[in-house]
Formats: sequence, structure tokens, C-alpha cells
Amino acid sequence: MARIRRSPHFAGGVFVNPPGPERTPSTRSMLGFLPTYFRKEERVRRAPAHAIPVHPTTVADLAEPAESGLRLTWMGHSGVLTEIDGHRVLIDPVWSERCSPFAFAGPRRLHPVPIPLAETGRVDAVVISHDHYDHLDMPTVRALARTGTEFVVPLGVGAHLEHWGIAAGQITELDWHETTFVGELTLTATPARHFCGRALRNTQHTLWASWVIAGPRHRVFHSGDTGYFPGFAGIGERYGPFDATMIQIGAYSEFWPDIHMEPEEGLRAHLDLQGSAPAERGVLLPIHWGTFNLAPHPWDEPAERTVTAARRAGVRYAVPRPGQPFEPAAGLRPDAWWQAVAAAAPEEPGAGRAPAPAARLDLATER
Repeated sequence: MARIRRSPHFAGGVFVNPPGPERTPSTRSMLGFLPTYFRKEERVRRAPAHAIPVHPTTVADLAEPAESGLRLTWMGHSGVLTEIDGHRVLIDPVWSERCSPFAFAGPRRLHPVPIPLAETGRVDAVVISHDHYDHLDMPTVRALARTGTEFVVPLGVGAHLEHWGIAAGQITELDWHETTFVGELTLTATPARHFCGRALRNTQHTLWASWVIAGPRHRVFHSGDTGYFPGFAGIGERYGPFDATMIQIGAYSEFWPDIHMEPEEGLRAHLDLQGSAPAERGVLLPIHWGTFNLAPHPWDEPAERTVTAARRAGVRYAVPRPGQPFEPAAGLRPDAWWQAVAAAAPEEPGAGRAPAPAARLDLATER
């Protein structure tokens, strides 16, 4: 709390967003969203018609070093295994069946985890963007903690981890623009426009962040959850350009326009982050979509709109299947796999959804 109170981003007893107009989610806005979320016809269009294809990643695939020195594997939602300059960083890992405080209720996976957590291989660091359930998953964190890996989190989030029994020596907490080192990597917390909290009553005592991960040869950016704000350009000028940006483009709604980006805003953020670098240098990897239903838009709409916007702007992009490794230097062959999945509406919500096998998750005992 002493560090929190000294933070320049803590005012009036709460963490605050970067300067600019904003509308923080309120109880009233959420109550307005709930009827839409639970309406039957809305639930149907938010569910994939068929099983979402998961790439059959193997332990051998991930054990082979990246030829270029940088490889990304989207594990679904905002989770990305980032292999960069000989180091492995796992960002926002969620291996549970639901992103919820309950094992029996809350948003459920639309596809299985691509690979068992124990088979992802050695991880040098786990980076968390903020404390919402779809980014900070207690069973996954506890399982990773047993490997001895280091956790790098925004200021205040470490209290959650310590409460779950993780040693303080495994946790590094950063304020915006603070840096820590993991081997040859530099990990820097950067601003984002969002909020925090794991209960109905939100005290705003933990920070949210985007992240810059830089090695001797490569650098990447992970947006976490954020609304669009002019600060992306400043992040690009100070830390960019980037070989890849992992940008949140899903779970947007008119009910919370300032804390999640729509796909076109995500593309704009990508361009801001690149600064004066050629648009073809950095690859845009859309994240925060396709795994959990968290908003009223169709499940596949974020990918479709992102690809359309990227093509119009001449931006390199990659939309892998969950679990499909790719190297930004080589790119990824275009594959609109989500179009085939969304070809027809299921007869009832969740029909065609591939449940995550319990044996692959192996996290039930952690709750």
C-alpha cells in the first residue's frame, strides 16, 4: 500500500486511467447489458455453430527453437506464449474451463485449451496484465508457481498471488514505465485504459497495464485490456517499433466504450505503436476474442473486422488457430478458419462447442 499511495497514477484513493475522456463501467451500464446478454437469440449468435478448430500443437513443436528468434503461440483469449531471443514468457494464461470465481457458473470456454499446461515447457516468466478473471486465473497461476517461475504483475496484483500461497520472492510488481529484467529480457509495464477488481465492489487498488517485452534482437507489445487512447503513440516512440503487437480487439460494447477497443481501434493502436516504422514490419496479432463470450457481439466478428481493416491499411496480420505457433518474421498464411465455424447458427446456445477435456486442464483441484 505504501508503494501504491506513492504512485503518480493513484489519486483520491484509487488508481486512475491516463488523461482523457472516459466512462468507467458502472452498475447501471452492466444492468443495461444483462438483458441483452441473456436473451436467447443473442446467445445463439454469440456461440460458434461448429467446434472451433484447435491446432494440434505438440511438445516437440514447442521444444524446437524459433528459427528467427521470435515465435508466438496464441493459446486463446489473451493468453500468448512468447518465445523471444532464447526466453519464454507466458502472458495472461487461463487454463480453466470458466473465467469466473465459480467452477460451475460463468463464461465457459468455446474451445479446449490447445495444449496441457504441463506440456508448454519451461517458462522463464509469467506476465499478468490485470486482475480480472479472464486474465488472472488462480488455478493456472498456482500450477505455474510450483515450477518456480517468476511472476511479473502490475502494482498491487501481487497481493492476490501472495494470498494464494505464492512466495513473495517469485513476484515482481511494477508501476507504469517501471522495468524488470528476466535474463536478457527487459519487461516494462506501460499504460492502459481499463479498470480492476474481482468482486462486485471495486476498490481500484490494483493497477492494470499493457506490456513491452524486449530482447537483444526483438521486441513485442501486449495490450492487456484497454480502450483506445492517444498514449499508444507515446509508448511506440519510447519503446517501439515492435516486431509484433498483441492487441485486444474483442469483448467490445456500447455499454463500455472506453475500456475495450473495437477492431478498427485496435488497428489504429497498432499503427500508433509502430510510429514511423514501415507498416509491413510489425505483425498484428488480434487477441481477447474467440474463447469466452463476454460481450453481445457475434463471436467471430472481431476477427472478420480486424482482417478487413488490416487489409485496407496494408498492415501485416496473423489470425492463427488457438495453439498454432508462428514466427512474425515469416508471417502466417491467410486462413479465415472462423468463417467456416460461423457458417450456420446452432440450434441451441453452445451446440457444437467443443468442451475442454478435464484431463487436459487438470486444474479442478486448484479451486
